[in-house]
Parts: sequence; structure tokens; C-alpha cells
Amino acid sequence: MGLPVVAIVGRPNVGKSSLLNALAGEMISIVEPTAGVTRDRVSTFLGRDERYFELIDTGGYGLVDSDELSDHIERQILQAIEAADFVLFVVDVREGITPLDQRISQLLRKSDLDVIGVANKADNAKLFGAAGEFARLGFGEFLCVSAQNNLNKAVLLDTIFERLEHVAGTGAPAEPVMKIAIVGKRNAGKSSLVNAITGSERVIVSEVPGTTRDAVDVRIEKDGKTLVVIDTAGVRKVAKMGDSIEFYGYVRATRSISRADVVWFLIDATVPVSQVDKKLGSLIAEEHKSCILVINKWDLAKDVAGTDDYEDYLTAKLPALKAAPIAFTTATEGKNVQSVLDLSAELFKQATTWISTGRLNKAFETVRNERTGARRKAAAWPKIYYATQIAANPVTILMFVNNPKLFDDNYLRYVASRLQTLLPIREVPIRLVVRSHKGDSPPRGKPRPRKRR
Repeated sequence: MGLPVVAIVGRPNVGKSSLLNALAGEMISIVEPTAGVTRDRVSTFLGRDERYFELIDTGGYGLVDSDELSDHIERQILQAIEAADFVLFVVDVREGITPLDQRISQLLRKSDLDVIGVANKADNAKLFGAAGEFARLGFGEFLCVSAQNNLNKAVLLDTIFERLEHVAGTGAPAEPVMKIAIVGKRNAGKSSLVNAITGSERVIVSEVPGTTRDAVDVRIEKDGKTLVVIDTAGVRKVAKMGDSIEFYGYVRATRSISRADVVWFLIDATVPVSQVDKKLGSLIAEEHKSCILVINKWDLAKDVAGTDDYEDYLTAKLPALKAAPIAFTTATEGKNVQSVLDLSAELFKQATTWISTGRLNKAFETVRNERTGARRKAAAWPKIYYATQIAANPVTILMFVNNPKLFDDNYLRYVASRLQTLLPIREVPIRLVVRSHKGDSPPRGKPRPRKRR
């Protein structure tokens, strides 16, 4: 049996996302004064004394969306209500009962769910008395809280856990064995890919660019293991971002790369590789993330170019990711999606590989004997004496050398490329750390430690 589910429901701009963030104690959902920022279901897990539940933030019910996504948002809300064990019905204590509040109360009564009424934005005790009128909605007394100021947050959490005592559940949620971030520019098909993975309408899919605004973690089970797939907002040039919501979405997308084990870099096969694609590719490479180049909408482009020609094209456009494997998909039809999941598992296995010092130094001996990759005078030739692996995911190798200054970026790229060929880590990045074998130099690229006075 899965964890109990608590859904946050309310009309637009009553502070649902602020409440989720306050209860979680961290920034999960984007919070903006603009109504309708949240569109998809955004969730997190909360626990106390070995009891856990999933808390789900939803979009504003009854929102008139400028992108004509109101029906999509409402379906997401209804799916959250259907999955919920009980609901936090959030209202704005300063505005009193509105027609939309009444519509939501009718919807919740039809669902026959346990409901906790939450009167938000009660920033001071003077507003508490105004919450009395919400009892007319049929769910008893509403608890006054201020998500922004954390007022009565502990009381609300106590109330939630008291209700959970009568709900069957499990212990702590299973730790995911792998996190996959799906990133790419707008309208590349990221959300369609997530829905193809889950086999359901887990996130909103629309032709409207910028439909996804937040980073949405979606948990799935595959072969008895828990995975997290992160759907992210589409990226475009910072100069073209229309508002702070787009900027926050961009920040969340880039952070998702940092916390992922494997990145699916989604590229729209129907349009040329852009500067945004190149920037994303560079960021993935800089983070030393295992990456799959997922060429989506291939059904619309395969007649224009063959796979071999397109692979050569990508190598030229994204040289920093030349070792990344390439997969061709049609997300709207679910074609090749499961094989990309299998490929992710293979990359994760490579990235978490620990190589014995003996095998590693044998590979370095081959690199030394080749004496290629740098044009230098013999007196200033970079020499690697021995090496050892110090971390995994990414594979990180500490090299003891004659002079760290001789190991520029070009030479390090050459060494990493040769190691990928010689060791069972052909498709994942390698991070190289350089240190003088004499022990009198700090690792290259890190500050020299300061002496204590």
C-alpha cells in the first residue's frame, strides 16, 4: 500500500504553494503574486515519528488561464482529489467566502473526502475572527494560518498527523535508486516524454510554449526499483524571458541538472540545434553529468536525415557531449521511451563504477606510452606517475603528476577521452584532479589552503 496522500486545493492566489513550502520547510513550488503560476501537481513527502505522507500542491481551481490551459489544470486538480485520503481546503481569510470557494466546497462534498479547512493569510490575530464565516461551507471551523509567516504551521501539522492515525500507510518512502532530469528548450516534448514513461497524464501537455513552469518530481517503479523523473520548464535565452516566472523555471531546470544522476537532454529533431541547446550542453558537461541525447519528434524528421548523419551533426554542434549516447524517440506515441530508461540504468552503472588502482594505472601507462595529445618540448612534457579513483558519479580520478601547470584543459580532455576508451566507462564523463607527486601543490583548480594565524 502506498503512502497517504494529502492534496492542497483552493481557488487561485490563496497561497497554496506558499503553504506547501511552509509545511515542507523548503522551497518546493514557485511562489509568485501572479495567479495561476502552479499548473501541474507538485508534491513532496513529510514525516514524523516514522509516519509519512505525500503532500500535493495543485493549480487554482476556476482559473481563467491566458494560455487556455484551464481544462488541463482542472483535470490535474481532480486527479489529485481522486488520489487523496483527505484535502486541505485553503481560503483567503481577508477576502471572505467567494463564489469559487462555494464551488470548490460543492466539489469536495461530492468527493466524500475528509477535509481540513485552512484560512490562510491570517497574518495577525485581528484576522482570526473573520474565519468564522467559513463554517458555512460545511467543513467545520477553519484553522487560521499564515504560510508566509509560519503562523500556526505546527498546529496544522499536528492536525494532519492526527487525521493520519486513522489512515493506513507505510513507513518512509523508498529512496530512489536513480534520478533522471529531462531538460531542453521549450516545446521539445519533455512533458510528453514524462507522460509516456508513466503511462498517464501526470503533467500537462500542450502546444503552448512554456506550459511547464516548475520542476516536477515524478516517482515511478521499474523492475522493482524506485526512480524519480524530473520534468522541467523549457529553457530559452535569458534576454527573451518574459517575466520572473520564466526565470524561476529556468533556475529550477538548471538545479535539476545538478541533482540528477542521469540527464536526458531533449532535442527537437524538427528544428536546428540552437544557442540555447549549446548552452545547456555546456552546462551538462561542466557538471560532469551522465547524459543521453534524446532526439524527440524523430517521426517528423527521419525522412530528412538518417540517424548516422544526424549523429555526425550533433557531434559537430555539441562537441562537449560527444561521448553521450544518442536515442531517437517519438514521445507522443511512446516510441523507444522504455529503451531510453534501460540505457539510463546502464549509464548509471558506468558512472558508479569503482576501478581498481591496478587497472586504472595500467590504462594510464597506455596513455603515457602513446605520448600524443599535446605538442610540447620534451623538457616540459606532462608526466603522470600514478592515479587513483577518489569518487564515483561522476567518476573522479586523482592524478599525481610532475607539474600540475602542464595539464591544461585540452590535455585533460585528451586524457579523459582515452580513459573512456580504455575502461568500462565509455559513455560517462570523467573528472580529473591533478596534484603534484611531491605533495607541495594543491589540486589544480582548487584554492591553496590558507594558514591559520
